[in-house]
Amino acid sequence: MFLGTHQPRLDDKGRLFLPAKYREELAEGLVITKGQERCLYVFPVEEFQRITEALSTAPVTAKAVRDYSRVFFASASDEKPDKQGRITIPQTLRQYAGLERDCVVIGANTRLEIWDAQAWDTYLSAQEQAFADLSEEVLPGTL
Repeated sequence: MFLGTHQPRLDDKGRLFLPAKYREELAEGLVITKGQERCLYVFPVEEFQRITEALSTAPVTAKAVRDYSRVFFASASDEKPDKQGRITIPQTLRQYAGLERDCVVIGANTRLEIWDAQAWDTYLSAQEQAFADLSEEVLPGTL
């Protein structure tokens, strides 16, 4: 499970230090792909395989499945962290997410998300009231 908020910087070569607490779990490899709201999703290989299997059982005759799968898989890049715990984010993914220097890496349960720092602040500010309002609808009876 991935939790927390971290604020690494992207270096001039497009590399980002993974949060230290997740380096061991991601040491064997990971997959980076486009996420919703112009962030990047980072999946451990096993989780990406689980999603791949789930999408392979979805009906290819459904346009939404085809559209989602095309973008999701076409933008995916498998990476392996270097000895210092850095990953290289491909240029196309950096452009998609607007990543230049200051980034935010958030834990989002089964994945990490990489955001441009300003985009994350804007998103979070807009969502905090909605978060409070939705707790009963999303998690009825648990909070």
